[in-house]
Amino acid sequence: MQVDHAELRHSEASILIVDDEFLVCTILQRWLEMEGYRCQTASGGKEALELLHHDEFQLVLSDIMMPGMDGIALLEQIRTRFPDIAVIMITGLDDRRSAKQALELGAYGYIIKPLERHEILINVYSALERRRLSLESLAYEKELEEKVEERTREMREREEEIAFRLVAAAEYRDDETGAHIQRVGLFSEALASRLGWDQEQTYLIKRAAPMHDIGKIGIPDNILRKPARLDAKEFEIIKQHTIIGHEILGGSEIPLLNMAAEIALYHHEKWDGTGYPQRLKGDRIPQSARLVAVVDVFDALMNDRIYRPALPEEKTLEIMREGNGSHFDPEIFEAFIAILPEFRQILANHPDC
Repeated sequence: MQVDHAELRHSEASILIVDDEFLVCTILQRWLEMEGYRCQTASGGKEALELLHHDEFQLVLSDIMMPGMDGIALLEQIRTRFPDIAVIMITGLDDRRSAKQALELGAYGYIIKPLERHEILINVYSALERRRLSLESLAYEKELEEKVEERTREMREREEEIAFRLVAAAEYRDDETGAHIQRVGLFSEALASRLGWDQEQTYLIKRAAPMHDIGKIGIPDNILRKPARLDAKEFEIIKQHTIIGHEILGGSEIPLLNMAAEIALYHHEKWDGTGYPQRLKGDRIPQSARLVAVVDVFDALMNDRIYRPALPEEKTLEIMREGNGSHFDPEIFEAFIAILPEFRQILANHPDC
C-alpha cells in the first residue's frame, strides 16, 4: 500500500534519536528530516538526558542495547522526568520480553532492526498522534475539573449564605453570640478531622454544626431568655427546639442542610439513651450529633450564659468527664481530650464580645 508521507508529517515535532551506532543515527535523522521533522542525535542515555533538559522534544527514538545507560533505563528516566514525551524503542533482537517490558514502562512503540523507512515513518506518526490525543484529553480533563471546582465553589458559597442567614435569624432570638456559633463550627471541624473524617464531611460539619440550635427560633422568649432554671413544663417546651430545627432544615437535597437537620434533631441525645427527643442510645445516634454534643457542652460551660457565668476549664472538664460514657460517646470524648490545645486556641481567637 502506498502511503503519502506528507500526510504523516507533524511539522512542529522535534525528535531525539538515541543510538550508539553513528550510522543508525545518521540514517534515521536523514529519513525524518526529509519529512520535515527537526532532529537531534545522542550516542547514549546520559547524553540524551542532557539534551532533554536543555531542549524541547516531542518524541524520542531510542535503541535498547547501548553501553552505559541502556534504552530501558533511559525510558524509565523519561517517563518519570518528561512524561509528556513519546518514546519508541528500537532493538536488533526480536526479544518479546524486552518489548513487553518497554511497553509496560510506557513506550509508545517497538521497532525491530533492520530498519525500514516506511515502518519508521508510520511508527513516528502514530506515536506523535497518540501523544497529541493524550495531551488534548488531559487538557480537556483539566478544563472539566476546573469547571467542576468552580461549580462546587459556587454551590458552597450559596450553601454557606443559606446557613449564615438561618443562623443570623436565630441569633435575634437566642442569647448565644455569633462567636459561640463560629466556635461550634471550628470545634466540630477539628474534632471531625481528629476522628478521621474525610475532607468533604469535615467541611460539611464545620458549616452544619452552627445550625444545631436553629429550632430555638420557635421557642417563646419567656422560656428562651429566662435567667433562671427552667421548671419541668418549660423544659418540655425547650426540648421541642430539636424537632423544630429538624423541620426547618430537613427534606432538602442539599447535603449541608441534611447534616444540619440531623444534628439539630439529635444533638441532645445521650450515649446511654437518656437524652431527647427520641431517647436513642449509642451508635443509633448519628456520629455528627454525638460529636456536636461534646462541642456544644464544652463551649456552653466555658462561656457566660444568661443563667450563669463561665466556668474555669478545670471545672468544665470535671463535669464533662462525669458524662463520659453516659452523656458522651467515649471514643469522641477521648478524641476531644486529645486535641484540647486546639480547642483552647479557638477559644482564644474567637472570644465573646
